[in-house]
Amino acid sequence: MLYKTLQWTAAPTIKLVWRPWIDGRENIPETGPVILASNHLSVADHYFLGLTTKRHIATMAKIEYFTGAGVKGKLISKTVKALGQVAVDRSGGRKSAASLEPSMKVLEKGRVFAIFPEGTRSPDGRLYRGKPGVARLALATGAPVVPVGMIGTEKVLPIGESRPRVAPVGVRIGKLLDFSRYEGMENDRVIIRAVTDEIMDSIRQLTGQEYVDKYAKRDRSGKEESD
Repeated sequence: MLYKTLQWTAAPTIKLVWRPWIDGRENIPETGPVILASNHLSVADHYFLGLTTKRHIATMAKIEYFTGAGVKGKLISKTVKALGQVAVDRSGGRKSAASLEPSMKVLEKGRVFAIFPEGTRSPDGRLYRGKPGVARLALATGAPVVPVGMIGTEKVLPIGESRPRVAPVGVRIGKLLDFSRYEGMENDRVIIRAVTDEIMDSIRQLTGQEYVDKYAKRDRSGKEESD
């Protein structure tokens, strides 16, 4: 309900102020499970991603948002739950792998799930190596992947800033990627990496970003938002 309310209230304001152009909306299926895989330049990516489809988009939010204490913490917890977001444990290892299970449930229900494969915002505007979570989700659920390219959002809300700026923004949505040919191979590390790299290359073609074949380092300042 909260998500729908924001679509009717916040979305028109974002369109009016920033006038973003969106190319390829028709590539997002109107029904059935689908994974939106996007580059990550800014916290603002979430807001513009929400303009790409009328369907509800579930995304990952760090688990701390669901377990906060105090008035502010409880308010944030209620908000992310009301938005239908999925908790993710970013401490690594088995906890991070287990956090994919709620995402799988979203897809198994035939819904839309969005993920930023880089795992964190790009520190310099370049496209960094994708983490394997997106491939694991696609292979385990059979859901197709639609690559998404955010353009210019880093100028709207640069890392470390809380006040948005008005700047040109665009979103390119690529053709659907079907990985059903790898059915039953979701535990094959070579296949997982190949699928991840194919998704990242599709994103690169949409954005024109320089690709960096290493993982982006997460901002340890405490200002990092959900990924």
